[in-house]
Amino acid sequence: MLRRMIMPQNWVANFDSTASMLRATSAYLKESSHANIGVLPQPLAPLVNLAGLGINRLPVPWREKFYQYSGATETISQKKLHHFRADKLSKWAAGLYPSRPYPAVMIGSSNGAAVHLCAALGIPWLPQSHLIPVRRTGVHPDEPWQDLSWSIEPARQLLDANPDIELHHMLDPVQDLLMSRVLAYFRIKRLTLGPHYEHFLLKNLEPGGTIYVVDCRLKWPTTLVSERHIFQFGAAGGADFKDLFEGSERVEEYLRRYGSYRRRWDPPAPDGERPEAEWGFAEPLRDDIEAFAERHGFGVRRLVFDQPQDLSPLVADFYRWWYRKRGIVANRLVGESFLLLEPYWMMRVGAVPFWMIFPTEPMDRILEEYLERSDPFDEIGLMLFSHGVESVGVVPIERWRQILGRARRKGTFLGVDEQAFPRDFAAMSRYHTAFPETFTARYPLPGPLPPWTLDEFLAQSQREYPVGMEELRAGKTLH
Repeated sequence: MLRRMIMPQNWVANFDSTASMLRATSAYLKESSHANIGVLPQPLAPLVNLAGLGINRLPVPWREKFYQYSGATETISQKKLHHFRADKLSKWAAGLYPSRPYPAVMIGSSNGAAVHLCAALGIPWLPQSHLIPVRRTGVHPDEPWQDLSWSIEPARQLLDANPDIELHHMLDPVQDLLMSRVLAYFRIKRLTLGPHYEHFLLKNLEPGGTIYVVDCRLKWPTTLVSERHIFQFGAAGGADFKDLFEGSERVEEYLRRYGSYRRRWDPPAPDGERPEAEWGFAEPLRDDIEAFAERHGFGVRRLVFDQPQDLSPLVADFYRWWYRKRGIVANRLVGESFLLLEPYWMMRVGAVPFWMIFPTEPMDRILEEYLERSDPFDEIGLMLFSHGVESVGVVPIERWRQILGRARRKGTFLGVDEQAFPRDFAAMSRYHTAFPETFTARYPLPGPLPPWTLDEFLAQSQREYPVGMEELRAGKTLH
């Protein structure tokens, strides 16, 4: 009997940040836009095709079912996990980029602001983490002990076959309530470059080129289940540690609103803080990068920051500075969230990018603080990702309207159905077309900036950013 082979890209979730950011970066380097988060027509075809038929006008339970269905179509059977090979996934990721000389390459944490930095510098980004959505039933999203117990055997199969990764099994009943009913979030992190990342670097990184390590230091209280198997309850975005591990009035209200029999969660007791599953960087990969660079004469620099959104103000100011040097007025800002990002159209319409992890607290305050300390923007646009529930800490649409009101001339949502948010699932197709429909300006795609331009900007900037730039090994391309 012939068995259907699972292609490397079909192991990962396309509704995840990593896959979207990887495709967005590679699309820009091919001078292409990032339509429909890069996956038209599969696996989000049901949502995308129904967008024009008014999916957002359907009753709420139907919309939630469609959202769950879109996730269920991507899941992997736990019986097949022993077939997974992380190196094949790395080969696919590296293969998305044009094969040509690059003065630098970024490797590490998923980050939307880093995507725009790669676009400006014209360089690839290779992710450390990926999300494998594993099919499972019979586990209630409000029962973390059930999820942990279920995961032990599938995790063993995955890790036995892949000694160069660690598994961060995450259950977030806040952001991921709907998806958690049909799948488990198995996030893997590479601990070494592996043969395919090394091959890509040796083939495409210029002699003496620089490897930027994108090192997000975000930690989370977690439980070590076994060697390289970590269980994480909750995640960044809205709910804080107290909400998740001790309970609160807003957690009680949330659980009651969604018909749960619980009024607080009872997760396994954390035994330490470790890199956050989606955004945090696992240190062993940095050590391997340094050793590889030493052997082959490459430079290594580390971009270090504590929170995923810490890089966003720096990149926004960098773009504004660069636009003005190009003779662009730079009076337009576009706020992105999660996987809704578009480096191609950002550049074509001369917009300053400000990436937000989610449209949840405290991102509204962080964006507002940035606007308060910056020269005014004539136009402000916002793209809001919908995760499907009125969760703890989700920022209401009225608050986002208030922020749009800070524009001197025009503030507008980009592809957002204000009445449907946070169940605006059609936004995953509309965000892309909203750029050319909303903004009339058109600029040619610029040539890539040399990597040392970032140092020039930082030397001239009058502001301090919560981002460290550490040179671990000197490279020729920066000097």
